[in-house]
Amino acid sequence: MSGQIPVTSSFEGIAEAARDAGKGKTLPPVHLWNPPLSGDIDIRIAKDGRWYHEGGEIRRAPLVRVFSTILKREGDETFLVTPVEKWRITVEDAAFVAVDVEAEGRGETQVLRFVTNVGDVVEAGAETPIRVEGGEEDPAPYVMVRGGLEARIDRKSFYRMVEMGEEAEIDGARHFGIWSGGTFFPLIAAEALG
Repeated sequence: MSGQIPVTSSFEGIAEAARDAGKGKTLPPVHLWNPPLSGDIDIRIAKDGRWYHEGGEIRRAPLVRVFSTILKREGDETFLVTPVEKWRITVEDAAFVAVDVEAEGRGETQVLRFVTNVGDVVEAGAETPIRVEGGEEDPAPYVMVRGGLEARIDRKSFYRMVEMGEEAEIDGARHFGIWSGGTFFPLIAAEALG
């Protein structure tokens, strides 16, 4: 039965299937996996990016990394998925947290690279946009990581982005934002800068 992933219904079984699926250097093709819903599993990704199982924090970083590679977003729901199983989990805010950002270049040629709490590296651009929710008083910035899964950009990284930002006109209105991958991402309305 080489190459087959066994049907399981336990946390340990899902972890084993995820490790097997993620052994290559590339991410598993979760977009191709469409098994029927297996049910709900008591796994929660907290707003700060920590993972919990049955109320206890999952402290093994390699296990969290493996699980993060088999996340799939469908509508407003997030699942751990293998070729034969699909378990609904709870995500309080975003699946990931962007814990660092680096810039290369300046202006329209600038590229921002984000590193997530689980080790993903993503370059912001048209396919992986930056967006900001909330108002100027309490902005909530996000960057798309993959397959509809976003990372909330942590405060220090957002402040660094603001330091690199500039004003630009978008659809007839002035905005303060940042360039990455040839795309301008508004952060706040320019008049909010005072």
